[in-house]
Amino acid sequence: MNAHNNVPSPANAEEYVIASADAAPGRSRWLKPGLIALAIALAGVAGWKAFGPAAKPPAAPVSSLPEVTVLVPGAIMMADEITAPGSIAAKRDAAVGVQGEGGRVVRVLVEPGQRVGAGQVLAQIDRQVQVQEIAQLSAGVRQAEADARLAEANLTRAESLVAKGFISRADIDQRTAARDGAQARVGVARAQLAAARERAERLDVRAPAAGLVLARNVETGQVVGPGSGALFRIAEGGTLEMRALVSEQDLARLKIGQSADVTPVGGASSYTGRIWLIDPVIDTNSRQGIARIEVAYAPGLRVGAFARARITAGQASRPLLPQSAVLADADGNFVLVLGKDNKVERRAVTVGTINDQGVGIARGLTGSEKVVASAGAFLKPGDKVRPVVATAAPKAG
Repeated sequence: MNAHNNVPSPANAEEYVIASADAAPGRSRWLKPGLIALAIALAGVAGWKAFGPAAKPPAAPVSSLPEVTVLVPGAIMMADEITAPGSIAAKRDAAVGVQGEGGRVVRVLVEPGQRVGAGQVLAQIDRQVQVQEIAQLSAGVRQAEADARLAEANLTRAESLVAKGFISRADIDQRTAARDGAQARVGVARAQLAAARERAERLDVRAPAAGLVLARNVETGQVVGPGSGALFRIAEGGTLEMRALVSEQDLARLKIGQSADVTPVGGASSYTGRIWLIDPVIDTNSRQGIARIEVAYAPGLRVGAFARARITAGQASRPLLPQSAVLADADGNFVLVLGKDNKVERRAVTVGTINDQGVGIARGLTGSEKVVASAGAFLKPGDKVRPVVATAAPKAG
């Protein structure tokens, strides 16, 4: 700008504006329509915001919680069976030992597993000394009998002479005493002989009752005596029993005469028995009692073996779960249920009847809980899950 140029005066401002408008006639012609269009556009945007459809909220993020199938088992009527472990034993276990003086065993006549009758000889002990003693006492009996006969004859002859005055009455009394003494000595000799024979008979080890030989603890040539312990063990009558360990609560539901199936551990066969005795004592430590189940002997039943009994105790209303829902560890059987906020909880249970339909729960569930049907091994207490309720209970197994 030239500093020497003169600035227009305010009096000439109107002439300057008119001159400027006349200099740009095209721009002033589009200014007004543009302002009107801008106002219409702004009014349209405001109306859209005020009366248009509401904006959709942002989509929620997909949950990362695992889906778990759960079921509400309810309760059904089913056979009330009590399962209990135990061991096989003889119902009446008779220990057979030496009755007499003992000696060297010369013969063993039975083996374990054989049936024997009452009084049957199981083993024989050497009796040569006793045989000689019996022979000596037999001779003594014969001698005493001869003396008694002689004394009787002398008395008879004396009585025939006393009337004639050849023998006094004192002689008769003396001969009578001699006769009575001789007869007494006969009785003593006979009693000694009978005692010797009884001692010899007791050298035979005999079965006290008919039954099954369970054990043989003697061999030929062994020297035995009263302190040698039991030489044989016999199950009287050949009847065995299972001593089932039953919890205190289940023991109250058992009665004498109820049937039971006994299955030895590791065996596939079951043997039918019945409860013949319920012990009146409860163990204070384990809170268990013993139910004795009578079972007839069979080759698959061995005394001392472990077994499991299933006792039928009527019917009861029980929750029924698939086998996949029931888990087990060192602490026992348990299931996983959903608690507050769908958090996994552990619930200890007692297993009752097990059949093709599933596992009956004797204690621990009411049937109204949400129980994890499967995949329980991958969950732990406290985990939060997204439950999917099964429309039907999964099949057992």
